[in-house]
Amino acid sequence: MQIDLLGRTALVTGSTQGIGAAIATGLARSGARVAVNGRSEGRVRESAAAIGRAVPGADVVPVAADVTTETGARHVAESLGRVDILVNNLGVFGAADPLEITDDEWRRYFEVNVLAAVRLTRLFLPGMTGRGWGRVQYIASDSAIVTPAEMIHYGVSKTALLAVGRGFAKQAAGTGVTVNSVIAGPTHTGGVEDFVYELVDRELPWEEAQRAFMREHRPQSLLQRLIEPEEIANMVVYLASDQASATTGGALRVDGGYVDAILP
Repeated sequence: MQIDLLGRTALVTGSTQGIGAAIATGLARSGARVAVNGRSEGRVRESAAAIGRAVPGADVVPVAADVTTETGARHVAESLGRVDILVNNLGVFGAADPLEITDDEWRRYFEVNVLAAVRLTRLFLPGMTGRGWGRVQYIASDSAIVTPAEMIHYGVSKTALLAVGRGFAKQAAGTGVTVNSVIAGPTHTGGVEDFVYELVDRELPWEEAQRAFMREHRPQSLLQRLIEPEEIANMVVYLASDQASATTGGALRVDGGYVDAILP
C-alpha cells in the first residue's frame, strides 16, 4: 500500500520521544509536513532534527508549547495555521495506590490526557470540516479497557479519551473528516528496558528478557513481546491516509492481542 500524504500538515503532540516520535517520523516518511511538539524548545528542535536525518528532505516544523494550557494550544494553532492531521499523543502515566491518589492528581491526569486533546480538537476540527478533509486521532491504551488498579487514574482518563473520539466523530459526520482512537498495548519505549530488567534476570539478552517479562508479567499478550513504537505508528499513518476514508468513530487496537475481547 502506497500512502501519500504530500500536501498535508500533521501535528503530533508529545512527539519528542517514544510513540510520538515514531508517529511523527512515519507521517514525514509518507510525505506530510510534520509539526513536532513538546514543552522544551531544545528537545523539540533535537527531535525535529532527528526526523530530518531519518527522512532526508522531510518538512519538519518544531513547535514548542505546553498544549495542556489554553495559551500553549493557541500558540500552536497560530504558529501552524492549517492542520490536516491531528494526532493527540500527549499523555502522562504512573503507578500509585488507588486510595492515595489525590483530587489534584486526578485533575492533572484529566487535564493532560483528556482536556488537552479536546482543546486541540476544538481548535482544528472546524478548519478540517470546512475544507472537507481531515484526520483526528487519539492515542489511547489497553488500560482504557483493562483498567489497572495501580493506574486507575490513567486507565479512566484513557477510557474517557475513547468516548471523546466517538463523540467528535459524530460531530464530524458527513464532512469528509474521520476521527478515531488507537489503542496501544505494552510498548517498548524509553525506560521500559530498565523496568523489564527490574523484574527478570539482568543477564538475559534483551530479546529473551522482554519475552520472559511478557510470559511472566503480561501473559495475556498474544504477541508475547513488547510492541515497537513504529508498529503503532503504522496504524496511525494508515488512519491518516485517503485509504482509511471509511474508518471513523472507531477504537482500533494495536495491542498484540493483550485485550481479551473481540471488540473494540
